[in-house]
Amino acid sequence: MVALAALTISPSALLDRIAGLRSRPFVFALVVVGLYLGRPLVAWPMSLCSAVVGYGYGLVGTPFALAGVLLTCLPPYVLGRYAGDASALGRIGHAGERFFARTGGARGVAAARLAPLPADPVSVGAGLSGVGLRRYLLGTLVGEVPWTVAAVFAGSSLSTLAVAGLESASVELGLAAGAIAVLALAGPAYEYLRDRRAHQNVSEQS
Repeated sequence: MVALAALTISPSALLDRIAGLRSRPFVFALVVVGLYLGRPLVAWPMSLCSAVVGYGYGLVGTPFALAGVLLTCLPPYVLGRYAGDASALGRIGHAGERFFARTGGARGVAAARLAPLPADPVSVGAGLSGVGLRRYLLGTLVGEVPWTVAAVFAGSSLSTLAVAGLESASVELGLAAGAIAVLALAGPAYEYLRDRRAHQNVSEQS
C-alpha cells in the first residue's frame, strides 16, 4: 500500500497546491499537519515536510517543524510496538532490545536519528525493541534537531516551493551528524567489546 501510494501520489503536484496557501497561515498550518500525518503512508522524507514549514513560516517555524517530526514518527513506532513477536520482524526486535539495553533507549534512538538513515525503519525498529514512548520521543527530538533546522532553513530560502529545491541537508551536515552518532555509541561499543573479550578469556581458561 505504501509503495503504491508513493508511486501514484506526486509530491510536485501536492507542493504546488500547498504553495498557493502560503498567504493563509492558518489554513497552511492545517495542511502541513495533514502532510505530517500522511507522510508515513507515502514514505516521503521528513525533511520535505520541514522544508515546507520553512517555506511558509521561515526559521520561526522550527518549533512547529520539530513538533511535526515527533507527530509523524509516532505511527511507525506504534506499528512496531504492537507488532511484537507475532510478526516476521520478531528477530529484529530481539536484536534491537540488546542494542538499546547497551545504549539506553533515548541515546540509541538519538544516534540512529543523527545517522543518515531512513526515518520510518528506525521508528519501527524502536517500537519492536520495546523502547518506551518518552525515551523514544526524547531521542527522536535530539537526533532530528540538526536535520530539521537544516530543512527549515532550506525551505525558508526558497522563492518557489518545488521538490528540486528541497536539498535540505548538505554532505557536510550528514558527515557531521554521523560522526556525532558514532561518538554517542563509542562508550556502549567499548563496554560491549570489553565484556565480550572477558567472556572469551573465561571460556578459554575453562
